[in-house]
Amino acid sequence: MNEFMMLFRHTPNPDFKMSPEQMQENIKYWQDWIGSIAAQGKFVATNQLSFEGKTLKPNNIVTDGPYAEVKEIIGGYVICKAENLDEALKLAQGCPILNIGGHVEVRSFMKIN
Repeated sequence: MNEFMMLFRHTPNPDFKMSPEQMQENIKYWQDWIGSIAAQGKFVATNQLSFEGKTLKPNNIVTDGPYAEVKEIIGGYVICKAENLDEALKLAQGCPILNIGGHVEVRSFMKIN
């Protein structure tokens, strides 16, 4: 079994505000989707990324924000187990980020010896 990372990308909309009910519904959707991966024994880890950060560039140049030069952000990730990329893509189907116009980038890990 191989490990894959699903990166959740979207373009933030500062004008969009969820009601408390919508927030709870959204949280449940994420929990159910991640729970379905866990129920198959394919869940490894997940986390949501904060909006705070810095980027280190060559020559020790530091910029504010992890996305200072792009419109799209990575909001979080899931690490899962799958036999191959196609199976990992199947696990990504139903990801809540897809409902708000975002997308899921699925990447395998390179083995470093």
